[in-house]
Amino acid sequence: MTLALVIAGLIMMVGAAVQGTIGFGLNLIAGPILALIDPMLVPVPVLFAGTALAAMMMTRERGHIEWSGVGWAMLGRLPGNLLGVLALATLPATGFNLVIGVSVLVCVALSVITWKPQPTRPALVVAGTASGAFGTIASIGGPPIALIYQNQSGPTIRSTLSAFFLLASISSLITLAATGHVEQRHLTAAAFLVPFLFAGMLISGPLRKHVEGPRLRVGVLAVATASALLLIGRSLLG
Repeated sequence: MTLALVIAGLIMMVGAAVQGTIGFGLNLIAGPILALIDPMLVPVPVLFAGTALAAMMMTRERGHIEWSGVGWAMLGRLPGNLLGVLALATLPATGFNLVIGVSVLVCVALSVITWKPQPTRPALVVAGTASGAFGTIASIGGPPIALIYQNQSGPTIRSTLSAFFLLASISSLITLAATGHVEQRHLTAAAFLVPFLFAGMLISGPLRKHVEGPRLRVGVLAVATASALLLIGRSLLG
């Protein structure tokens, strides 16, 4: 056990507490910091740990999952992954980070002013495609789906996003494993991080009771805004 892994675990615990409360945010909080602590921790260990968190959250509020919404979002996610891979192979990532960040900020601004998104089939396919592309390019695929569900109930948001994240993470891990990017050290690190995620989920239990309705929507928009600003900052400073 090293000090770096303990610090990484504590950061993952905070991210899990946020995600367990509003439905997403683990990758936003943990990804950039863990990459600074030890690049080996991103993306494989974080993906493995995030898969475990998604499974735990699904189990906690399984009766509220909108499986049809998950299916339509995944229909868009797979081609979105391919678009992201193509973009990374042909175009500079910094420019895409800027575009993604500005796009998310525009969606947040529209949500505050007039836009009242609903999880319709076309909206979910588009959001799933954006999530796949954004997640592949910038490791932040949560905001597009979260913004579509921002006006739904807390249990519906958390459980449905968890189901989507579980399937999306598994698809990403299969791709990474098939291309030889999964090693024993990644599995060891992920196993060490999972108990911290469990602790974060336990912390989120009482918190989610106080974050519902308008408060939950504000939380979703705040985390989406933070992710957009992070991507814009990466692009401008990188």
